[in-house]
Amino acid sequence: MRVPKYYRVKEDLQALIDGAPPGMAIPTERDLAERFSTSRTTVRQAIAELVAEGRLERTQGRGTFVGRPKLLQIRPLTSFSQDLEAEGRRPGSIVLSVTQIPADADLASHLDVAPGAILHRVDRLRTVAGEPIAHEIAHVPGPLTDLEGELARRGSLCATLAEAYGRRLAQVEDIIETALADPLEADLLGVEVGLPMLLIHRTAWDETGRPIERTRSVFRGDRFRFIARHDVAPRP
Repeated sequence: MRVPKYYRVKEDLQALIDGAPPGMAIPTERDLAERFSTSRTTVRQAIAELVAEGRLERTQGRGTFVGRPKLLQIRPLTSFSQDLEAEGRRPGSIVLSVTQIPADADLASHLDVAPGAILHRVDRLRTVAGEPIAHEIAHVPGPLTDLEGELARRGSLCATLAEAYGRRLAQVEDIIETALADPLEADLLGVEVGLPMLLIHRTAWDETGRPIERTRSVFRGDRFRFIARHDVAPRP
């Protein structure tokens, strides 16, 4: 798969601003073009995507700056399958791979394991009536004998964790933001690079408060929406 040149520049820019304080000015387009040995047009396209994602902010006449943290709102959401089944739709999934990887610092922090601890990585396409609608990568800690086989028998990762390993979800937190489809996601979901997407990071805990799942899901923005409901009037 061919990765567009601007996307490589975008990744280099992301690495450049990682950890930088909000409001810090980045180099000019001319300086960045020289740094990355590319054209100003390519740099401009990379910056435009980072601005759309909120990683950068552009001020007319002043320049481009590291973006401020996004406002966060946490609200209850049901699962992908539950939402679609409630609407009478047919959810499904295609398992792309089930592997084991060492936990990096971010995953170790969210799953309360030591960096380098072995995690199970489940890479799936989520579908509706056979159409790819989301790309999902779940990381699960601990020994899970024959996870791939148990998942194949049940289809649902949540059901597999509960029925095969006694790990029942008691609480989840979803953090939702916008992103643009990268070349890999665009290829998997059959969309154009740069299509607006819904990016969801989910952490799940069991009844004891132990983290049992960390999942990154990217949903097609042109084919999916979320509806959250809550009671306004106080309960008696």
